[in-house]
Amino acid sequence: MMDEFNENKARQLISEAEKSLSSPKNFLVALFSRWVLLQLQLIAKLTHRGCGKVDAAVEHYRGAANLFKMCKNWEEAGKAFCKAANLHATTCSRHEAASNYVDAAGCYRKTNVSEAVNCLLEAIVIFTDLGRFTLAAKLHKTIAEIYESDATDLTRSVQHYEQASDYFRGEENNSMANKCLLKVAQYAAQFENYQKAIEIYEQIAASSLGSSILKYRANEYFFRAALCHLCVDLLNAHYAIERYLNLHPAFEDTREYKLVRALLEHCEQQNVDAFTESVRQYDSISRLDQWYTAILLQIKRRYIVQFPDLR
Repeated sequence: MMDEFNENKARQLISEAEKSLSSPKNFLVALFSRWVLLQLQLIAKLTHRGCGKVDAAVEHYRGAANLFKMCKNWEEAGKAFCKAANLHATTCSRHEAASNYVDAAGCYRKTNVSEAVNCLLEAIVIFTDLGRFTLAAKLHKTIAEIYESDATDLTRSVQHYEQASDYFRGEENNSMANKCLLKVAQYAAQFENYQKAIEIYEQIAASSLGSSILKYRANEYFFRAALCHLCVDLLNAHYAIERYLNLHPAFEDTREYKLVRALLEHCEQQNVDAFTESVRQYDSISRLDQWYTAILLQIKRRYIVQFPDLR
């Protein structure tokens, strides 16, 4: 009963918003596209009375959107937030327009992933025009996560992680930039673009060495880079490992370094049993996730004739 009451109230608010916009003074809203109207208003501006009507309509649409959210009617909530965003854009309240697009995306994400992305892209255009690159970066990261989990389009996910990283880096938020780049490296290796993955892991490892807080993470990044090297060429892998030791001597005392050295030797000897046992011993202490397992299988298939399971 409460959901039905809230939906009826929401639809009533939308009706009131549309009525307030249907007066002769505001007929251009219905006649022209949002872009054309914006250009006209940049020249001639709205009268104070007209702005008041638009503001009232925006509040009606937002109120309706929130009522639809209470009813979990995500599609209608998204539409109402979009209408509020479009009206804010016509009054040059661009930051508010972007915020409403983000709210709309949050609703659409539950039912219509494509529309959610479109709304976030609209918000990104506004935030970049306003010079709010941190906000734009966060939205690119959100789109990347949508393509990563909801839409399962990893190519587009990587593109948005890269763009997010660029914007975060430009705003000197290196921590977030590196988090996004690590996602790029993860999928680059998955797509067998090992050189790109290596470059990212080595870059982040080197930058981590300059921080007393992040220094310990360099071991993981050098380990990942070394495994990617093993997927390409044993000789280059050997040289890379030596280079990592010169940059970070403490790497030699880690279990990761010892595993890489052992795998390098087993690949040269094509010793499948020793390879499998070294991986098993490491995994018994530090559980290998899906990414590591896939990389290790790729290494084994490249250099060792027999292909039994790693475990």
